[in-house]
Amino acid sequence: MAKLKGSGKIKFLLGVAGKIQKSKLDKASKNVAKEQEQTLRRILEYAKDSEWGKSHNFAEILAADTKEELYKRWQKNVPPTDYEDIRDLVERHKNGEENLLFPGKPMMYATTSGTTKEPKWIPITNEYYNNAYSKMSKLWLHSFQMHRPKVFENVCTSIVGKDIEGAAPDGTVYGSVSGVTRRDCPEFIKGLYAEDSSVFSISDYKARYYTIMRTGVEKDVHLLVTANPSTIVEMQNNVNEFFDDYVKDIENGTLKADLKIDDEIRKKIEPRFSPNPARAAELRELKAKYGTVLPKHYWPNIQVLTTWKCGNTQVYMEKFKDSFPKDMLHQEFGYFASECRAGLVMNGGDDTVLFPHMHYFEFISAEDLDNPNPQFLQLEELEKGKRYCIYVTTLAGLYRYNMNDLVEVTGFYGTIPTIQFIQKVNGIISMTGEKLHERQFIEAVHETEKETNLVTKFFVGFADIENSNYQFYYEFADQSVTQEQAEEFTKKVDANLKKFNNEYEAKRASFRVKDPVTHLLQKESFETFKKRSIDQGARDGQFKMNLLMQDEKRHAMFKDLVRK
Repeated sequence: MAKLKGSGKIKFLLGVAGKIQKSKLDKASKNVAKEQEQTLRRILEYAKDSEWGKSHNFAEILAADTKEELYKRWQKNVPPTDYEDIRDLVERHKNGEENLLFPGKPMMYATTSGTTKEPKWIPITNEYYNNAYSKMSKLWLHSFQMHRPKVFENVCTSIVGKDIEGAAPDGTVYGSVSGVTRRDCPEFIKGLYAEDSSVFSISDYKARYYTIMRTGVEKDVHLLVTANPSTIVEMQNNVNEFFDDYVKDIENGTLKADLKIDDEIRKKIEPRFSPNPARAAELRELKAKYGTVLPKHYWPNIQVLTTWKCGNTQVYMEKFKDSFPKDMLHQEFGYFASECRAGLVMNGGDDTVLFPHMHYFEFISAEDLDNPNPQFLQLEELEKGKRYCIYVTTLAGLYRYNMNDLVEVTGFYGTIPTIQFIQKVNGIISMTGEKLHERQFIEAVHETEKETNLVTKFFVGFADIENSNYQFYYEFADQSVTQEQAEEFTKKVDANLKKFNNEYEAKRASFRVKDPVTHLLQKESFETFKKRSIDQGARDGQFKMNLLMQDEKRHAMFKDLVRK
């Protein structure tokens, strides 16, 4: 296929904008200790006259003459926080009050799930957005062409959330920051996107994926962006189910009439389509040749796929590991949450370079997490190969905020540590002191797969406090696996957990943790669960789940997916 019109200009302008931001990162990387002190002082200066800044003596902290005194005063005056510590102030912001967590009011909120039944409303200020999203996004896009120079020679399919989902009582909008970033990107970048941004406002799950992929399959996509690798599975499932419908729509320049799409959204999308019989013929040939048509067939020139790859996401990646061209770069999306876009992957691999010139970071060593008075470490004190819980301070009203994430230092970019996400700190379940890690459960299942030659398509475990046991749910690739076989599988999983975790072994031996219970799941159970979650308000781009949980709401949803 021909190159995208204007691709040369896009590559040039992204190169210029990206190199400016890379030079700033490179400068910061020469002395991370100095950069972090300057960043903390800049945040304190910005927020010193807010209600939070006054009540926590930001002006007094700023008066410190040395870095050591600055951090001493900081830790003395500002306790570690989580969302519940700022919820009341956020609620007051939402009702129109200004100058509470920072000067003025937020430009928007990003909503995400919380530890209570109430969601978190993460404030986004103009200052934070202009740095963590606008500037970083230019470098992020430039990083793709640093490793794959042809990546912007044709279009990008990018899965983001809806930019505006509603408004707080004072009228301040909430929605997806990734959606807003896409909406507000420079005009020359907008030409990269295969799909119209209105597709992300389609509420029906299948209709949204159909429209995205009907558009994408027609194009010579060079870049695919979606944080969650489970989304890739959903996209391919949609292709498998509706491939013939795609071909008809592409041939005729139409969009399937029976899709549940609001008329106003249809009116925005349909004019983008025109008959393309040549591409339709190519797609029919692919189906005749391969039967199941995969991304490596319809996107043979794709240069980069970026998704999360760390933590438990590898379970989902197994589902599409052979679906893309072998020479494509699959780059880690990076350590990124609603609360903080902490840095970017710069090496084309899996390591996130933290941005010390945009946020202030503190850490507690994994070995110190149970200490009631743990030592907080500075960015320059981190060691390669060690794991830490990360705390962030931002220009958006988060101060010494516990991300509740365990990260591992993998190396250094200059003097800046690079990290990989390992798991949520609350990915550790301990009903009675067994301290069972999600990773141990995942490894136990995979080890059992090797021992039994039974392959799981999906699995999940729940702690059942009331019965003092674990409930294990499996969807096997072979749907003929019987309940008896599944129970034997669980016995081996249980045995492997005992090998991997001596605390679990001790609690099982003492009957404080009873025998695990086995459940067989219906076909496509994960996909069904995800769809129901999104239908109930979860955002696709932010959809996450641990594979070992203590979560009665989600447990109830999986109970409903057990084979009858």
